[in-house]
Amino acid sequence: MFRRREPVPFAFVAEADQFRSNVTPPPRERATPGQLAGRTLMGLTVVAGLVGSLLFGMPALSPEQSPARTQQSEATSHGR
Repeated sequence: MFRRREPVPFAFVAEADQFRSNVTPPPRERATPGQLAGRTLMGLTVVAGLVGSLLFGMPALSPEQSPARTQQSEATSHGR
């Protein structure tokens, strides 16, 4: 059922360290002012859209208005 694992010699583990790379990656490039402004404007646009949808959606979610009082059919309004 279970396989017996073969022991790993310590020399193999010691040799693995010398194959690791000592090359450091280049430093990250800094964002230009235009890129920072674009990211800021994009973030503000997304936040403004979420806030606007919440503000416009709140009246529709309020339970105090019943649909029967606010909506009238054309036949009812013309029949009076």
